[in-house]
Amino acid sequence: MRERNDMTFPFEEYERRLSELRQRIAERHMDAVVISDPENIMYLTDYQTTGYSFFQALVVPLEDEPFMITRKLEESNVIHRTWVDITRPYPDTGDAIQMLVDALREFGLDKKRIGYERNSYFFPAYHQDCIHTTLTEGKLLDCFGIVEEGRVCKSPMEIALMQNAARATEAGMQAGIEACKAGATENEIGAAVSAAMFMAGGEPPAVMPYVTSGPRTMIGHATWEGRIVQPGEHVFLEVGGCYRRYHTAMMRTVVLGELSPSMYKAQETMKMALDAVHSKFQPGMTVSDADNLIRNIITKNDIGARLVTRSGYSIGIAFPPSWDEGYIVSLKQGESNVLKPGMTFHIIPWMWGVDGDKTCGISDTIHITEDGCESFFTLDRDFVVKPEEGQQKLISLDTAKSAKKSTAAKTTAS
Repeated sequence: MRERNDMTFPFEEYERRLSELRQRIAERHMDAVVISDPENIMYLTDYQTTGYSFFQALVVPLEDEPFMITRKLEESNVIHRTWVDITRPYPDTGDAIQMLVDALREFGLDKKRIGYERNSYFFPAYHQDCIHTTLTEGKLLDCFGIVEEGRVCKSPMEIALMQNAARATEAGMQAGIEACKAGATENEIGAAVSAAMFMAGGEPPAVMPYVTSGPRTMIGHATWEGRIVQPGEHVFLEVGGCYRRYHTAMMRTVVLGELSPSMYKAQETMKMALDAVHSKFQPGMTVSDADNLIRNIITKNDIGARLVTRSGYSIGIAFPPSWDEGYIVSLKQGESNVLKPGMTFHIIPWMWGVDGDKTCGISDTIHITEDGCESFFTLDRDFVVKPEEGQQKLISLDTAKSAKKSTAAKTTAS
C-alpha cells in the first residue's frame, strides 16, 4: 500500500476497511477475493472512473499485497487516486479476463480458493464462464456481500461526508421548487436543480433529478421530457445530491394552485409516516417491522393512494445506473435484518395514485444512531403551494409552439 494524504478519507480509514475485509476472507476460508463492483472498489481504494463498463477488478489476497486489473487508460485513476501500488493493465485490443488469470498465476493464486462477486453487474456471465474454463486448477467461490458487510454501517467520517451530499441535495431541491411555475418546462426545472446542486459543491450523481408534472407523475422513474407545466397542476421532484460518490436523496411536491383536500390528506399522511420513523426507528428493529410501520400508515388512506414499492433502502456510495444500496438492505416485508447504528436509509413513504391520477412524495434520508435516528436535512416537508400559479390562463403545447413560430417569422421578416 502507498500511504498518501490526498484521498477522500485518511489513509488509516482504508487500512481499517482492508483489514476488516481480510477478516471476512479468512472466516470464509478463502485465499483471495476478486472485487469487480465499482462501489466496492471505491469503498476499499478510493478508485473511481466513468469507464467502469470496461472490466476492472481489485484482487485482495488474504496476506499479500492487493493488485488491480484495469483497462490501460483507467490505470491513471489507480495511480492518481488510490493507495494501490500494483496494477496489471490491459490494452483495448487485449483480453481482460486473460490478464486477470495471468495475474492470479503470477502472484501464486491460480490454485487457491478465490472468491468473486457472482452478482456484479460488471462481471457478466460470459466473463465468468471464461474464468471458470481458464482457471481450472483453482476453486472459484461466490463471495457476494463480503465487502458490503463493511459498507452497510457508515463510519462517523462517512456520515460527515454525506452531510456534504445533503447540502447539494437541499440546494438542488430549493432551486427546483423556485423554478416550478406555470409555463415553465420540466427541462427548465431540471436545469435549475442540477445547476444549484453543482454550485453547492455537488458532483455528478448516479441518477439525474426526477422531475414530472401533472399526469406524468403517474409514470414511475420518469424525468423531464420538455413538457410545459400547466396552471393548477402539481410537480413531483426527487433529487439525489452526490459528493465523492456518496449520495443523499429527498422527494418534495409543489402544488400550483389551491391545495385540494385529497392532496392535503396525502401531505399529512406522509408527514405522519416520517414522524413515526423519527420517533420509532432504533437499533435492533427489524427492517420488516420498519417497513410495516411506514406501510400501515400510508395504506390507511381514503384518497386512492398506494405505496407500491419498498418503503426505504440503504443509500451511500453509488455509480450509475442507481443511487441506492437497496440490494444490501431494503425496508420491505419479510426481511429479518436489523437496524444498526451507522446505517443510512432513504425513507420513501410516497403516495402513488392520489385521486387515481396523481403521484406525490415527501421523503427523507436518515442515519441510525445509538438510540434512534437523525435526518441529514433541514428543509420543510410540507408541499410548497403557489396559489397564484393556479389562476393563469392555461398554456398548451400547441400555443407555445405557435408563439415560437410567430416570433421566428417576425425575426425573419425584419
